[in-house]
Amino acid sequence: MPELPEVETVRTILEKNIINKTIKDINIRYSNIIQNVTDDEFMTSLIGQTFIKMNRRGKYLICELNDYYLIVHLRMEGKFFYMHNEPLSSHDHIIFKFDNSELRYNDTRKFGTMHLFKRDDDIYNIYPLNKLGKEPFDDYFDKDYLKKYFIKCSKPIKTTLLDQSIIAGLGNIYVDEVLFMSGIHPMEKTNNLNDIQIQSIVDNSIVVLNKAIKLGGTTIRSFQSSHDITGRFQNELLVHTKKYCPNCSTNIKKIKVGGRGTYYCEKCQLLTNK
Repeated sequence: MPELPEVETVRTILEKNIINKTIKDINIRYSNIIQNVTDDEFMTSLIGQTFIKMNRRGKYLICELNDYYLIVHLRMEGKFFYMHNEPLSSHDHIIFKFDNSELRYNDTRKFGTMHLFKRDDDIYNIYPLNKLGKEPFDDYFDKDYLKKYFIKCSKPIKTTLLDQSIIAGLGNIYVDEVLFMSGIHPMEKTNNLNDIQIQSIVDNSIVVLNKAIKLGGTTIRSFQSSHDITGRFQNELLVHTKKYCPNCSTNIKKIKVGGRGTYYCEKCQLLTNK
């Protein structure tokens, strides 16, 4: 699943291609992607609208148009392709047509979502954005913010950090990296963490995400390959998918935590609540 750095990279690429382009027509080939309005409402509302700005919240893209917000979640396999006269793919499900080009939403697994709201709606207090916690880049994302959630939670810290209602945008790959950098075992009970460990999670979340954004994420498949951008952060991963610890050369362990593949060093990330 694309995580915050990947979605941020998609946002910047789309902003370069579709800002100031006006939607002339829309082809809906799989309507289940559209969540909160009918197909007719979706088309009637957006045809004639111009893309003004691309924003992001957590893993959600926020497309700002003249009179509407279009909120998109890519889920597992969602991608956007900015195209011209290329043949349609069987996985191109929503096509926004401009004068001489198209923006195609492509989704092999059809899990992605689109929500449409009017510009005067308070979108951050409406589902789906209202369920998100703070991002690591937000004001007041600090030790005290996390501690109020951590102190009453006995789940493994890996599971807690993946909870988007607590931290928006931090996904599986980056949680492994943050926990490794913080020296915390992924199965450690959340309420066992001390203030120093919580502060380390805060600091390393910002470091990891900033670096990943700078390098275009880890595996980018959400825009045309002709843009020649790849997820170069995959070359910087310390523990996720790795065989040996970069600190002590111990074999990296892979386990399942909450159903998610999880990588850690058993020597550098000791478990205290055995």
